[in-house]
Amino acid sequence: MKKQFAVIGLGRFGASLSKTLVAHGHEVMAIDREYDKVQDAISDRVATHAVQLDATDEDALLAVGIKNFDTVIVAIGTHREDSILISLMLKDIGITNIIAKALDKKHGKVLEKIGVNRVIYPEIDMGVRIAHNLMSNTLDYFEIAPDYSIVDIKALDFMHNRTLSQLKLREKHRVTVLAIKRNKADVFVPVSAEVILPEDVLVILGHNKDLEALYET
Repeated sequence: MKKQFAVIGLGRFGASLSKTLVAHGHEVMAIDREYDKVQDAISDRVATHAVQLDATDEDALLAVGIKNFDTVIVAIGTHREDSILISLMLKDIGITNIIAKALDKKHGKVLEKIGVNRVIYPEIDMGVRIAHNLMSNTLDYFEIAPDYSIVDIKALDFMHNRTLSQLKLREKHRVTVLAIKRNKADVFVPVSAEVILPEDVLVILGHNKDLEALYET
């Protein structure tokens, strides 16, 4: 389903986010106060359309139709005061889904207090993901709740050429296989009779302690 997004701030994070949304068929209006960043966004097809303006100016935001977007993402990189001010204005304007990048936990708490729907911490999250990759066989990591995560792991030795039914991962290890990635392209939800191949990547949900114990099996 096609959605409309506005991304405010075209630093590395904002530009990457915008480009990914466009690549998946969504409409994105990218906003930045710097002319060069807006021109780069246009030439690199980072957004459906890009606008140069000062997003701390409420009238300017209204003039470009900010009210028409389903979700507005405040991706400001360094100026937390601007990030907070813009988020407040978006709330007052009536934007129902505001997502904002936080520079640190203190910044994030302020954003939550003023009513931002979702606060994201790109630098912190990336650090956590890399740490998990270094500590185990994890290829990717996503926290869905305190102490619970979804991880991508390459099939462990004891799993090779055995079915999920034989492995009994839920009963023995208290983890659930949500999907299998095979041949880098095929992703599917497995049945209990599915045989795990040595090169498979498993998408697994579980408590962090159970996931850690699984790596040591």
